[in-house]
Amino acid sequence: MAEPLLSVRNLKTYFYTDEGVVKAVDGLTYDLHKGETLGIVGESGCGKSVHALSIMRLIPQPPGKIVAGEVFFEGKNLAHLSDEAMRRIRGNRIAMIFQEPMTSLNPVLTIGEQIAEAVMLHQKLDKKAAWDRAAEMLERVKIPLARERVRDYPHQFSGGMRQRVMIAMALSCNPSILIADEPTTALDVTIQAQIIELMRELQKEFNMAVILITHNLGVVADMCENVVVMYAGKPVEHADIYRTFQDPKHPYTWGLLHSIPKLYERKERLIPIEGQPPSLIDLPPGCPFAPRCPFAMEICVQEDPPDYVVGPDHTAKCYLHSEYADEEHLKRAAAAGLAASTRSGSS
Repeated sequence: MAEPLLSVRNLKTYFYTDEGVVKAVDGLTYDLHKGETLGIVGESGCGKSVHALSIMRLIPQPPGKIVAGEVFFEGKNLAHLSDEAMRRIRGNRIAMIFQEPMTSLNPVLTIGEQIAEAVMLHQKLDKKAAWDRAAEMLERVKIPLARERVRDYPHQFSGGMRQRVMIAMALSCNPSILIADEPTTALDVTIQAQIIELMRELQKEFNMAVILITHNLGVVADMCENVVVMYAGKPVEHADIYRTFQDPKHPYTWGLLHSIPKLYERKERLIPIEGQPPSLIDLPPGCPFAPRCPFAMEICVQEDPPDYVVGPDHTAKCYLHSEYADEEHLKRAAAAGLAASTRSGSS
């Protein structure tokens, strides 16, 4: 296999607050290859967005700090680059679509000015060429009358159109990696489908890798080749898209899949994950999912489990795959995993 375009190794990002240390990302590892789409999924507050901001070196310091880990991009460790060298990569070689397009766009600058600024900075084009590039990108993301609308302000666009503007801005410098942080949040399902289809088309056109951050497993199933499931700042399962949906191995992944409504069984109630995610300040020892896990054993509240290899390129951070699990646990776990995969296959 070819060398990965991006390698994240044991990434840890903490926030130091008056209440204590928030371990927002605590040991994340994965590889991203050219042209691949990797999904990062989990509930709100599990560290998905913080991990993306860590890659981009946009963590506010203080209170945040990348305390450990390495992020290699094209052989360079981004954690060791100077601020100037990182600015040459950020927005140019690695681009990011942020969660809320209205707050990410400057309300007092036209759309064209905001796209052209990045193009002039990174591509060294003159003002006229940069504006032409801005209009061209708006056309590529299918905004009607792009040559005219390039002089409009953000408030003159709908939510779906602002999201298209964010995609145009991110792709204006032809990046190798696009990080899309909840790109369909707050959009209705019709517009969501259009945005996902647009991203898929542009990914093929630009031949770029995509990191898709979302809590929507339907979007993941539609776009991704590989998936990292995160919980409480930690990766708990890592597999390709087929194994994630057809043979999941972690109780948290089962819970996420049980939360997906079935298309043809509208009267069936969803099965929620009981309890609430833990506070990331001074987490107790053991598996952070143990208080919500119906399969928790004594060892689960004592020690954080390691990554167990449960299949080809498939790992799960759960003691159910160790010598601690007895026959009864294994039977119940097998039934839960089968039920979760059956639900995902029918959604």
